[in-house]
Amino acid sequence: MAEKGVQTTVGGLRAVELNYRSIREIASGQTAFYQSRTMLNSPKLGVLSPDKYRDVCEMTNQADQLFRLELVQALEANATFAERDLNFGWLSVYLPVRMLREKRTSKLATDYASRHQIPTTRICFELSEKLLMETDEQVPSTIQVMRNLGFHFMLTNFGASNCPLMRLSDFPVDYVMLSPEVTNYIGRGERSDNAVRSIISFVNDIGSEPVADGVFNSRQAETLYSFECSYCAGNLSGKYMTERYVRRRSDS
Repeated sequence: MAEKGVQTTVGGLRAVELNYRSIREIASGQTAFYQSRTMLNSPKLGVLSPDKYRDVCEMTNQADQLFRLELVQALEANATFAERDLNFGWLSVYLPVRMLREKRTSKLATDYASRHQIPTTRICFELSEKLLMETDEQVPSTIQVMRNLGFHFMLTNFGASNCPLMRLSDFPVDYVMLSPEVTNYIGRGERSDNAVRSIISFVNDIGSEPVADGVFNSRQAETLYSFECSYCAGNLSGKYMTERYVRRRSDS
């Protein structure tokens, strides 16, 4: 579905291509959510991963147009996954923090969801750690307004080096994805495990759900679950894949 006023293709290819990976519930081992990652098709540079274009893009108004493209594709994927009888709570799509400074963002997101007939509860807006550097008072207000409309929010890369932990309490996000750096500390020793446990407790205590990233074996998952972290992502849960390969295990 082409959106009015938005260029959705480049040289016959989608301008952006969302890949998806499972976020699994540790207790059941089942997929709870899908996290997206956006690959950008550039006519001059080829296919670019987010680390190659995000920072540059967000210095310009291109970030707003890119967000629309990503949201459209995420909404379309929601419908496709439902047709495949996939069970999941929500599907994430990246939202530039700068857009939360504008009240109109809530209406824009709601209008797109309504146009595609996808419940707002099926979308989780993924925010980078730049959120923790924000001082604009409109940002937490916009998050809360959009949460009231049914959308979810997930902060990523929390707990990485130089991450201002205490600032998390200023932003009412639903989920907090811990940096793989945090997971990597598990099993190094009692002090390291206690540090991981403390970060998870902090996230739980402010009313958000922790999601561990970079989990690659069941031992890590079991330890995280004992620390009261219910969700994990990483090699244990599955790698990113294109939309056409996202299916029920019995169908793959």
